[in-house]
Parts: sequence; C-alpha cells; structure tokens
Amino acid sequence: MLGLLAAGLVVPVWAGVFTVTPVRIYMSPKDRAIAVTITNEGDDELVMQADLYLWKQKPGGLDDLTLTEDMFLSPPIIKLAPKSRQVVRLARLSTAQPTEQLTYRMIVREIPEAKPAKPDLQLQIALAFSMPVFITPPGAKAKLACTVERVSAEKVKALCENSGTGYTHPTALQLASTAGDKMATQETGGYILPGIKRTFEITRTGGAIAGGKAKLIATLDDGSSQTFDVNVSD
Repeated sequence: MLGLLAAGLVVPVWAGVFTVTPVRIYMSPKDRAIAVTITNEGDDELVMQADLYLWKQKPGGLDDLTLTEDMFLSPPIIKLAPKSRQVVRLARLSTAQPTEQLTYRMIVREIPEAKPAKPDLQLQIALAFSMPVFITPPGAKAKLACTVERVSAEKVKALCENSGTGYTHPTALQLASTAGDKMATQETGGYILPGIKRTFEITRTGGAIAGGKAKLIATLDDGSSQTFDVNVSD
C-alpha cells in the first residue's frame, strides 16, 4: 500500500499505474521506426511524456545519460483514458550506419500537474519507466570475461569486462566448485555496455568460501550462460 504517515494520520497520495511494451527495444540500423505500446492500467486519466537519452556507462558501470535528438517518440505527449492503450512510434533521425551497437534510454514519465488534482489529494507521486533501446548492426556482439577476487571469508567479487561491440547483461552469478557443487550465488546483475568493466559481490550464507580452483557461471538475459574458470585465493 502506498502512503505516508504524519502525526498518526495517513496522507492521501496518488500515482498512476501504467505499462510499456516492449520493455527492451531492439532495432537494426535499417529500421526507421518501431512501435511502442503504452497502457493505462488505472482508473484515472494519465498524461505522459517521453524523453530520449544517449546511454553510456562510466568506469565501474554507473549509467551516464545525456539528452539526445537522435531519436524521438511520436507523439511526445501521450494522454490516456482509464483502462486504455496507445501505440506510439519511436523513430530514428540519424541515417548513419554504426559499426558498434548504439545504446539509448527512453524514459516515460507521468505529468501529474497536467490534470486537475483530486480534492482530497495532498501528495502526487509521478511514476517513470526507463527502458533500454539497442540499435545493433550486423556482427555486433558482446565479449564477456570474468575473474574473481576474495573480499572476505564468505564473500568474493566477480570482475566482469565486456570487450565486445554489443551489450551483455548478467542476471545472476554463481560460484561453484570444479565438481559443480554450488558455493555461493548472486541473484541480481546488471548491464555491461561495450568497453566497460564492473563488479558484482557474491556472498555465501552459512560458511566460508573455499579457496582454490572454481567455476563462475554467469546467467545472461537471453537465458544462456557462460562459464569461466577462476581461482579463489585462500
């Protein structure tokens, strides 16, 4: 339940409910536009705006977003009646043929001030949805390599680098013995854009991680996995 407590009372709040599909947008350099569906799941009208950002990552994997005019959403302002949906177009302005994957973020936000506030409303919460946009030329692909370093008796960190020309996205990491016995897992990961190295901590619950040769298994967002031979220091 969404709410705030003040002086023992619940402050009335409101936020819309919406979905955007697809949640990841894949395009080729030949695609001029792609359809995106925005659905108002709530009982109130929604007014929304979309902004496009060039998406890079700083060393360590921190996202770096810059407003761009390379792409645009048509229409840029979307008004949705309750329980309705609208198909909009995400279009490219540039006709350049990249040799590496281009990465963007489209952020769709509510504009709560664009409609009258409810009489009993004291606080409005504007929701936003950020989705990645990938424009991938033929042959562009990720090249992932991972090692591990011990942090403590029960924790290691995986150092993963993408030296390819397309993104990769480990969604889970598992450290296992050479015999295949699970030693520690990390159920969340993150995007690694080309040329970026980032780390993920993996913790074992209920005991120390044994030193020596091991395997690091990275599960990727497409359901595939990659296995790396690693060495855990004593």
